[in-house]
Amino acid sequence: MAGSFGYEAEHYDLSMKISELTLFPAVRAQSEDTLIVAAGVSCHEQIEHGTKRNARHLALVLNRALQTDPKVS
Repeated sequence: MAGSFGYEAEHYDLSMKISELTLFPAVRAQSEDTLIVAAGVSCHEQIEHGTKRNARHLALVLNRALQTDPKVS
């Protein structure tokens, strides 16, 4: 969505079409247990709108990894 660009009504369809070129097919090609990581809020929203998959911010993924005790898993 490139920040607010894709949220604007007049740009939303274009933003989604651009995502269908590479981003959405790449996300859809991943298994359901593959973690999708994206940095921006608009990136998360666009991925969810276009693929019904939830993306996580890298900081949250790293925090979760640091909280997990590998001896317990």
